[in-house]
Amino acid sequence: MADERRQLVKYNFYKVDPAWRRESQEARRSHKEEFAAVVAEHTDRMVLRSYSLVGLRADADLLLWLIAEDVDELHGLAAQLNRTALAGYMDLSHSYFALTRRSPYLGGHRHEGQEGARSTLRLSRNEYPYLIVYPFVKTHDWYQLPQKERQRMMGQHFAVGHKYPGVRINTTYSYGLDDQEHVVSFETADLGLFLELVMDLRESAARPYTERDTPIFTCLARPLGQALDALG
Repeated sequence: MADERRQLVKYNFYKVDPAWRRESQEARRSHKEEFAAVVAEHTDRMVLRSYSLVGLRADADLLLWLIAEDVDELHGLAAQLNRTALAGYMDLSHSYFALTRRSPYLGGHRHEGQEGARSTLRLSRNEYPYLIVYPFVKTHDWYQLPQKERQRMMGQHFAVGHKYPGVRINTTYSYGLDDQEHVVSFETADLGLFLELVMDLRESAARPYTERDTPIFTCLARPLGQALDALG
C-alpha cells in the first residue's frame, strides 16, 4: 500500500454571514467575481467541483469538493480564498480531509462505480445532479472481529449496493488525519433511490458496527457562478 498512488480529497462547506446580503449589489457582484477568479486559477492543478446547499441545510450554503495530488495545492487555494473580500463574510462551517486507497474488502470484487477498485478517485464523466456527503466512523468492536467475518458482512454490503446501480459511491480514508475514519459521498440523479438504498443498508449485518455517520449533507451540483449567485 505504501507505494500506491494516492489522492488528497477535501470537502469544504461554507456558510455565508447574512450581513453580506446587506451589502450593495455592486459589492456582492465584485466579491463573487473575485472568489470565482481565485478558484479558476487552481482548476489546472486539481479537480474541483462546486455544489449549492442553499435551502437544504441551515449550517452550509456552498461546497467545494477538491481532489489534489499535493497538500500544498489545497493549502494554497485556501490561503488565496481567505484573502478575498467574500471570505470576510464566510465561515468554513464543516471541513473533511481524506485520502484515497484501495478497500481491503474488495478482493476480486468488481462493480462499476464502486470506489476503491483503485487508489485514485475516478469521478463520473457526467456530473450527477445530487451529491450526498457524510463522515463515517466504525465502532472499536468492528476492528476486533476476525477479518473473515468482516469480509462476509462487507460482501453483503456490496450486494445491497448492486441493487442500486443509479447510486455511485466514493469512499475515502481519514485514519489519523482527521476526526472521522472515512468520508463517504454518493452521486445520484434520484434522491428517492438513494433513500431506498440507505433504508436497505440499515438492515445489513454491519450496521450495528457504525458509531457515527452524521452530519449528512445533500448538495446540488451547480457551476460555481450559479452556486455563488444562490448565496444572495
